[in-house]
Amino acid sequence: MAALGWLTPRRRSATARSVLAGEASAEAARKSSQELEELALEAAPDVTDQEPVFPVLGDDKAAAFFDLDNTVMQGAALFHFGRGLYKRKFFETRDLARFAWQQAWFRLAGVEDPEHMQDARDSALSIVKGHRVSELMSIGEEIYDEYMAERIWPGTRALAQAHLDAGQKVWLVTAAPVEIATVIARRLGLTGALGTVAESVDGVYTGKLVGEPLHGPAKAEAVRALAAAEGLDLSRCAAYSDSHNDIPMLSLVGHPYAINPDAKLRKHARNLDWRLRDYRTGRKAAKVGIPAAAGVGAVAGGTAAAIALHRRRR
Repeated sequence: MAALGWLTPRRRSATARSVLAGEASAEAARKSSQELEELALEAAPDVTDQEPVFPVLGDDKAAAFFDLDNTVMQGAALFHFGRGLYKRKFFETRDLARFAWQQAWFRLAGVEDPEHMQDARDSALSIVKGHRVSELMSIGEEIYDEYMAERIWPGTRALAQAHLDAGQKVWLVTAAPVEIATVIARRLGLTGALGTVAESVDGVYTGKLVGEPLHGPAKAEAVRALAAAEGLDLSRCAAYSDSHNDIPMLSLVGHPYAINPDAKLRKHARNLDWRLRDYRTGRKAAKVGIPAAAGVGAVAGGTAAAIALHRRRR
């Protein structure tokens, strides 16, 4: 039951493993960001009649950091990745049922259960052990098209685009594997991704992590390390998340946003006068500093109460 400590709203100090995970994630993100940045520059930004108050145009000391699960995308990326691997016969039906139960909990409860998340990560590590990193990257591209593309919140996507249009870098920050997070970032035209780094030797997964999953304090450490390497001023940066587990990351920046917040984050955000945005019901929780374009996707947002389990083929 000690794991339930993750569910309390208090801040936790970063451990040595958190720092290691954060620094490893920042290093991996920087290595992959150059190619993603070049691809993003090829796409011409949309022109709108209304210039937002925030983000500030041309502020190269500012950047934006977006949580992934239920902030940018409906549901958990690791679950959708698991579905794709199941389809490709990486594991059996009983494993998919466990993934589905974890996803159903996440969607219904609106919070990340530490035991479920740990089980999902352990399962994913055992599944990919012995496979090549390049193989998983290629499969990730296919899985994005199959299961993830249609689950991107249009409202959050518009917020990210506003930062890009202002000339700022935009990073995903997630506990999902950095390879999958990088695929999603590239598909969305973002700068890059900070994610959990799985150990690999000669391009083959060992089944171990570098440090620990990029969750809670580790996310904050990753953002801090990346900001230092990129010469960013965190007081001018923005961060977006749905979970109270990300309060350490949100507290680092000068512009924290609660997106589709769980109950604890909503309360915390209101107490500190953080900006709120909820795309699950179409309501606008706050207008201050939000680009008009961000409201376009609000009506389109919606979540299912649960998901259907795949039945065993007879």
